[in-house]
Amino acid sequence: MRLLLAEGRAAGEYREARDPSVLAELVAGDLQSLNGDLHLRLKHRVEAIPALPGDAGLMEAMAREARERFGGVARVERLDGNVGFLELRPLLYPLSMAADQLSAALRLVADAEALIIDLRQNRGGDPATVAFVCAHLFDEPTHLHTMHFGDGTPPRQSWTPFVPGPVFGGEKPLAVLTGATTFSGAEELAYDLQRHGRATVVGERTGGGAHPREGFRIHPHLEVTVPTGRPGHPVSGTNWEGAGVVPDLETAAGEALAAALTRLAR
Repeated sequence: MRLLLAEGRAAGEYREARDPSVLAELVAGDLQSLNGDLHLRLKHRVEAIPALPGDAGLMEAMAREARERFGGVARVERLDGNVGFLELRPLLYPLSMAADQLSAALRLVADAEALIIDLRQNRGGDPATVAFVCAHLFDEPTHLHTMHFGDGTPPRQSWTPFVPGPVFGGEKPLAVLTGATTFSGAEELAYDLQRHGRATVVGERTGGGAHPREGFRIHPHLEVTVPTGRPGHPVSGTNWEGAGVVPDLETAAGEALAAALTRLAR
């Protein structure tokens, strides 16, 4: 990887990229040419990343965004026919930043007759948050995936945690909306529910980024992200890396809500 970037720099590929967003796009393309992993990239951030030790700056920027975005709960309402609708974007923020907002939203839709979760504009998030949301959608503790690491760290299983209070549960109809930019942790939520036979996925094939990653600030507006593991689903034995989540009902993202409502009405 270092040699590839050094060769690109020597060839002058990055010389004219004076804007950080342009540089990020060029470098990400070169990095991903190594193995196609979409989590291996130089990422541009519009908001400045605070210059704090380790990943504290990245977490502070994310916490600020979570506060401004109501913990990622963009829309929650009850549609005709007692269908709950929950839109989560732009991220599934860590529970330390979003548990209260997510709990409130999920409790509001708990007694709906059917539920639609909209992930069409969700670009990823924390696996623990995925498990937390899933815990409201199953009746029993459920094994979501096993994470395998390449550094000798023992595999780690992810299960749905116990959540108190009323939940939507594991029996009522559930649809998940996806788009081409649905990515990473949002893909895991759709994939886990689909592979366990819990939800119908409606919309477009997702981006295809399954591997967890770590981020490192290298500039006020640039973050290097590096993959750190590989999830394996207990049903499929694999994941959505490179392939994306394939909808059960494929349709344009803009038409996915109407298509899901028609499917749920059957």
